[in-house]
Formats: sequence, C-alpha cells, structure tokens
Amino acid sequence: MNGPACPPCVGKEVEDQLGSGAVVRDSRAAEQDGILPSIRSAPISALKDQKTLQALTSETDGWEPTGVSPEVQQAQEEWEALDGFQAVAGGPGACPGQPSLPISFTEALQHFQMADLSACRERIRPTVRRRGLAALCHCLFGPPQLHRQLQEERNLVLAIAQCGLDNGDPVHGRVLRTIYRKLTGSRFDCALLGAHWEELGFQGADPGTDLRGAGFLALLHLLYLVMDSQTLLLARQIYRLSQHQVQHFPFCVMSVNITRIVIQALREECLSRECNRQHQVFTVVNSFYAATFLRLAQVWWTQQKTISDSGFVLKDLETLAKRNPKQLLRGLEAYLTESPKEFTAAGALGGRPRGSLPKELHFTGVCDLPLDVTEGSRFS
Repeated sequence: MNGPACPPCVGKEVEDQLGSGAVVRDSRAAEQDGILPSIRSAPISALKDQKTLQALTSETDGWEPTGVSPEVQQAQEEWEALDGFQAVAGGPGACPGQPSLPISFTEALQHFQMADLSACRERIRPTVRRRGLAALCHCLFGPPQLHRQLQEERNLVLAIAQCGLDNGDPVHGRVLRTIYRKLTGSRFDCALLGAHWEELGFQGADPGTDLRGAGFLALLHLLYLVMDSQTLLLARQIYRLSQHQVQHFPFCVMSVNITRIVIQALREECLSRECNRQHQVFTVVNSFYAATFLRLAQVWWTQQKTISDSGFVLKDLETLAKRNPKQLLRGLEAYLTESPKEFTAAGALGGRPRGSLPKELHFTGVCDLPLDVTEGSRFS
C-alpha cells in the first residue's frame, strides 16, 4: 500500500522556493558578470578604490570571519608589496602603460619661459666682473657687449642653469626619458631613478646629482642634441665613443662639463658677437654646445685620449672655446654638411681608421670632472 502522497500545496511551495532561489542566484550571477569586466579592465593600483570591489567584499550574507587565515594575510602582504614596487619602479612621475610622448626642445623651453624663475634669476651673474687692468683690456680689446634686446634671453639661459632637476615635474621627467630613449633606442619609458642612468654616463642612479654648475640647462642641451635631426647622429656617435673599451668616458658627465664651458663663455661675452649677428641667444648657445662637444670627440678619438687625460682635454677645450668660438662653429657646420657624417673627418684627422669601434661595448663610470675657472682672466 502506497504511503500518503504529498499534498499538492506542499509540492507547489517547494517548487516556488526552488524557483525563487534559482532566480536569486541568476540575478547575483548576472550582477557579478557585469562587475567582473570592469575589474579586469581597471589598473592594479586602482582596484582597492573601486566601488564595485568594495561592494563584492561587503556582501557577507551575515557571515563573519573568526580570524584571518595565513593565505589571506599573505595575499594582503603581496598586494601591498606590489603597490610599493610599482611606486619605486616607476619613480616619481612614472607613466605606467604606454610610453610617454617625446618632448621637443621648443616645448621644454616654453615650459621654462612660462615658469616662475624669480628665485633662480636672483642667483645669476650675467657677466664676469673685471677690475683694474683686466676691465680696461676687456673694454679696449675684448668682444662686444650683448645687445640690450637680447639680455633678457641671456638671463633666461643662465636662470635655467640655476634650476635643478625636479622628478615631480612631468616636463622634467619627459626630458629625461626622451634623452634616454633617443640615445639607447629603447621603445619604453624608464624609471627616473635607477642604475640604467649609470649606463648612460651619470655617476649614480639619480641624474640630478650630476648637474652641479650647469643645472637643467645641461639636460636641455642633451635634449637639443638628440631631438635635432641634424645632430642626433652626432649624439649617438659620441655616445658610442664614450663606451669604447679603452677610450671610454662618462657621456652625460662629460656633456655637463661642456655645458659649463658654454655658460662661462656666455658670461665672459665670448658669444656676444655671434648672438648679435643672429639676433638670438638660445640658437647660438645650442650650436656652440654641439660644436664644443664635437671638438672634444675629435680630439678624444684622433689623439687616442683616455679618461686620465680628461682634465687636460677639458682645460684646452675651454681655452679654445673662449678664444675662438667661431672656429668651433665652423667645425660643426662642416660636420653637418659632409656626407657621410664622421666626426673623425670634421676637424682634425688623425691616423685612426674609421668604423673601428667595437660592437660590444662596456661602460665604466668615473667621478665628476671639475673645471678650474678664473673669472679675472681675459680672453679676446
């Protein structure tokens, strides 16, 4: 004999409960399906601030954990470590994701033209103060004074030389990354701090510590060198020479020293005649920087100089730059017009064969090279 059958109402009630449970599960699944794509597309560092993630973690359905499991604790530590790693690896002003756009020299210069440089302007000394016989000789036989309408542009050059590197400034970061990518050929952004700057020729992991005496003008000069289509090849040739197995030298530190020579030549009015002729200061200063760096490369390569000769080479180069800047500018013009461009043929040809630089190069860092400048000296 069969047992009593379930009342129809009971079966209906069970079916309704099951159906409602399925609807609840389906609705929750649909809600989560709509949430998960937004989480997948969000950056890792922004997930902790996502409202959707907070909503998922806040729905506990009345369940309260009795304690934090070791797995959860480890996951939380890894999450925090990942955030810290991203902050350090990218450095201040890092741009995760796609690489930042290169910055032109004109755009970087406009940034400084619009910036408040009043504090830097107060520290500049536009010209060298001469006294006694030195002042008289300079007045009678020295170069002409800079035209009055160009003095503001000259003061801007010197004010930028008083500005330091600010890793929190996006423009400063773009300048550094543009220099790095142009010289190395990298397609990706690099951190603003790291050992890769030593490979480029700075003394340490922070390029800002090597700008003493030249300030941000040293970086603007490098930016000009790599962003100008006519001088980019020159920049890469000198950079390649700086990594020579025997004749290596710190490329960026040497460039800073070249900028120091340019600043001193500008303050001693050695460039005034050319600035007056071209009615510009920045154009002349940039060309003179490139011409002086070219001359250093010529002497370094053809005379087989090494890092132990750097002090003497820089001192001789400073003397030539102040006494005959026109000669250096002519050498740059000759280099830019010849084809193919070889800095071994742009000035003083020596007995060194062309194209003999090794393909596999190694860099060795050295200390900074101070310049001994006497402001009372007279150069005509």
